[in-house]
Amino acid sequence: MKLTTVLVSASLCIASLSFSHNANADAQLAASLCEYVAADDKSRLRKKLKSSRVKIRNIYDAILCNGNNLLRHAIASNAAGTGEYIVKNLPKKVLKDGADISWAEGNGHSGSPLIAVIKARAGL
Repeated sequence: MKLTTVLVSASLCIASLSFSHNANADAQLAASLCEYVAADDKSRLRKKLKSSRVKIRNIYDAILCNGNNLLRHAIASNAAGTGEYIVKNLPKKVLKDGADISWAEGNGHSGSPLIAVIKARAGL
C-alpha cells in the first residue's frame, strides 16, 4: 500500500513539473513573437517560428499581445512588414469576417497599410 502511494505521488510530481515547463516555454514564445511583431522584425519572427516548429495559422488564436491578436498588434505597432507576413500565412477564411478591419477602423488605425493587404488577401 505504501509503495503504491509513493509511486502515485512521484508520478504526479513529475507530471506537474513537465506541464509547468511547457507553459513557461509557451509564454516565452508568445513574448518573443509579440516583441518581434512590435519591432517589425520579420526575419527574427520567421526564425523564431521555424526554430519552435510552429506555424502562425496554428498559434494565431492562442497568442495575445497587449490583449490583441498578432495581426491587430502589428496594426497598432505600425509593423507593416511583419503584418503582411502574418496576413500571407493565415488562411483566407480567418480574414474574411472583416473583424480585424473593423477593429482597426474603430481604434483609429484606418490609415494602416495593412488594411489594404487584409482586404486583398480576403477578397473584400
